Amino acid sequence: MMRPIHRVNSVRWDGGLGQEGQDLLAVEEPLEIRLDGESVAVTMRTPGEDFALAAGFLFTEGILKESRQVGSIVRCPSSEQGSADNVVNVLTAPEAPRPEAGWQRRFYLSSSCGICGRTSIDAVRQATPPMTDAARFDPEILYTLPELLRSAQRVFSETGALHAAALFDREGKLQGVMEDVGRHNAVDKIIGSRLLEDEIPLRGHVLLVSGRLSFEITQKALIAGIPALVGISGASSLAVALAREAGMLLVGFLRGRSMQVYAGSERLCGA
Repeated sequence: MMRPIHRVNSVRWDGGLGQEGQDLLAVEEPLEIRLDGESVAVTMRTPGEDFALAAGFLFTEGILKESRQVGSIVRCPSSEQGSADNVVNVLTAPEAPRPEAGWQRRFYLSSSCGICGRTSIDAVRQATPPMTDAARFDPEILYTLPELLRSAQRVFSETGALHAAALFDREGKLQGVMEDVGRHNAVDKIIGSRLLEDEIPLRGHVLLVSGRLSFEITQKALIAGIPALVGISGASSLAVALAREAGMLLVGFLRGRSMQVYAGSERLCGA
């Protein structure tokens, strides 16, 4: 398995002086995701938690609907050295319902955009279950989450070049954190890890992301049944519209003791 950090020679400039040395970089490599041997997508990701990423991607894309459809996940052998690390095959369980016909779409996913390779505009909006979770959240607990996330970002602390997605319970206890060069990959990793533990829907949980709150990330959270999505940065107009439609709590610019509430203010205790 490839390491998520790579050391390179570089020159650091301080004012008018340059000094040769080394720097640590976050690794970015392609991952091909297959379903029962058939190629589904190629995404640029940081190696690590690839099985969770594959499961999470197939789930949040609506190709797989439930955890019992995942029979096993394996890496594909290859004659090219190292390439087996970059191909993951999700094998469906024979006794589980088959994926719906017509899922065969081809994607190219960059590390910054998860939907730019969709074959049609209609494919952007996925069917999502209704949000029946009535969980409410304490603003004082939300204010503590960014620092908890930063302290758990192991690779970011060494490279400064990764996004993260963290899952918390209603009391602010960290349930898991995933890092990746792609925002959507980090989200798929954290959701996929819970799917493989048969913990979907994630009722009463908060998803914190380090980047902006896009439509796609909001939709992934909704598909996983997460009632609260918060971010360090702002939100897009379509993300806000989706969160309001679904009854989710959507919070941006969560910094210090301030935040911008875009949707679901009724979910905040004391609101």
